[in-house]
Amino acid sequence: MSRDPIPTWCFALVVVRLGERWLLVHERKHGQGWYLPAGRVEPGETFVDAAVRETREEAGIDVVLDGIVRIEHSPNGDGARMRIVFVGHPADDRPPKQVPDDESLGAAWVSFDELDRYPLRGEEVREWIAHVAGGGPIYPLHVLAHEGAPLPRDRFTTSGSGILRNP
Repeated sequence: MSRDPIPTWCFALVVVRLGERWLLVHERKHGQGWYLPAGRVEPGETFVDAAVRETREEAGIDVVLDGIVRIEHSPNGDGARMRIVFVGHPADDRPPKQVPDDESLGAAWVSFDELDRYPLRGEEVREWIAHVAGGGPIYPLHVLAHEGAPLPRDRFTTSGSGILRNP
């Protein structure tokens, strides 16, 4: 017996670090709070492509992704939401955009101590930034792959934190 597909909405979020500063986006939606660069993965797009695109569109920054903080899957009664939280750094020294457009009202580099001055959309922003700043586990990008992609050929060992590292 075949089953109906489960509608799943996929999102990419990026914690972007520049030294001791963090990239925040002043959102046009969601009450115009401040959040991480984030958005829905478009049809045919990978999570990685969406993370890079959303950061460019919302913050005016080209980003290099360094790893994955978390993969979230939240089923509900009529579907599911999947989010991948990446960590990255700017590809160059271009400043964040300051002119509002359809994607955002602007963006800014903010220190952890300055977060209280910004009305954040959610406390998860502070939690993810604290996690990265505190040296929390960051998983390699290769844990996210297309179905059927070959496994990495490098030998990896598990560190005490559970993160895979080259020996």
